[in-house]
Amino acid sequence: MIKKIILFVIFLVIGMFIIFKYSDHNLNRTIQACMVAQKQTSEIFDAEKSKKFCKEKIKKQKNN
Repeated sequence: MIKKIILFVIFLVIGMFIIFKYSDHNLNRTIQACMVAQKQTSEIFDAEKSKKFCKEKIKKQKNN
């Protein structure tokens, strides 16, 4: 019984580590996709402004 509990805790910790490690990766991919969409729809494209706008927009949507 104690082995099962220990294995469950270890599995849970590993799972949390993986989720937190890849959540940043997913955020960066989403920002890049937003920037590509803005580049395609805008005549004048500024990468820094686009990245800032996308970060704010995605974080706003994530909090809602």
